Amino acid sequence: MQLVVMAAVLLLVRTGHSCSLGCHPANVSIDVESCGIIESVHTTICVGQCYHKDPVYIAHDDWPEQKICNGDWSYEVKHIKGCPGGVTYPVARDCNCAPCNEGSTDCGHFLEYTPNCLPF
Repeated sequence: MQLVVMAAVLLLVRTGHSCSLGCHPANVSIDVESCGIIESVHTTICVGQCYHKDPVYIAHDDWPEQKICNGDWSYEVKHIKGCPGGVTYPVARDCNCAPCNEGSTDCGHFLEYTPNCLPF
């Protein structure tokens, strides 16, 4: 269930087309489901982009370290009236730019066009 809620949070982040430089927490509402009942919960996610500058030439064994917007995550439980168990959802705390962990994250290049993020 935690994976489904985290995927929903990440989808919310991707659907937002506004660009925000710098990594920071943002308030969002997500839907959670238990016993066929859907309720909205308010939570915090990490949003924004971390500064990264590609060098003119990159050797195959000398890729620059990529940083991503991430943070410390905790989980809270929402109890839906009439359901025996609670639904666990993520809450981001203390967002920052950190090295990309290839073991748990796709660290490929960001290929979307982001005109709002250009420095000029």
